[in-house]
Amino acid sequence: MTQAVSIPFRKMNGLGNDFVVLDGRSRAISMDDVRARAIADRKTGIGCDQIIILQKSDIADVRMLVWNSGGGQVESCGNAARCIANMLFDENKTTSATIDTLGGFLVARKAGDRVVTIDNGVPRFDWKDIPLSEPFHDTRHIELQVGPIDAPLIHSPSVVNVGNPHCIFWVDDLDVVDLSKVGPMLEHHHLFPERANISLARVDARDHVTLKVWERSAGLTKACGTAACAVMAAGARIKIIDRKCRITLPGGDLMMEWRESDDHVLMTGPVAYEFDGVLPQELAA
Repeated sequence: MTQAVSIPFRKMNGLGNDFVVLDGRSRAISMDDVRARAIADRKTGIGCDQIIILQKSDIADVRMLVWNSGGGQVESCGNAARCIANMLFDENKTTSATIDTLGGFLVARKAGDRVVTIDNGVPRFDWKDIPLSEPFHDTRHIELQVGPIDAPLIHSPSVVNVGNPHCIFWVDDLDVVDLSKVGPMLEHHHLFPERANISLARVDARDHVTLKVWERSAGLTKACGTAACAVMAAGARIKIIDRKCRITLPGGDLMMEWRESDDHVLMTGPVAYEFDGVLPQELAA
């Protein structure tokens, strides 16, 4: 008789953007789009925006793999990185940690009680690095719009890669379009061969932006850490915000900086533990 597999998990969130964390450092844990969707399902599964698998790393304290609730594997997740970093602080009794992701190498430091700063590295602006399907000499604004040709509702977004691809529309009204309907269309636009996270960003002051995000393969979430990083870099690049900025998402605030000395983007925000559990057998198989 085959012994039942028991896979523990930890539920965590950053500003309401929630994760099921599976620790694969001591045993192999497999994941695919079907299993990811089943775990993420809020009615029949555990319920989450992303599934995180931790693995051993030769170059960092841990390797972090990310699947969105829609089943697609993505390169990185800023809110999850803060949560994983805080786990490592507790495990190792340290105030700093390193995380290896498909989107790049992250450095984290403790910034308070369950508050973490992530160094997300240098943003990438070249069209090949985002990537886009065709050349754009200037990615501060690209040719893309929604609505009538002569009176588009949103247009001329900034694009940047901060571990994963982001497309940011600068708007005066966050409700100018229904992002739940426009988001999936733009996510799958032919310009984005690896799809993209789509944001509506309203500049409230030089040091404050309010943000709404459609996450690739996840949909609307309460917060997206890499979107905040993207807005920080893209907004400061076109000089509509300062290099230090508070970014407000539906789930709360992140404090951001695009550091002038080395062009690294820093994100500071809270971490929350929800509960520990064991995957039901139908999800663990």
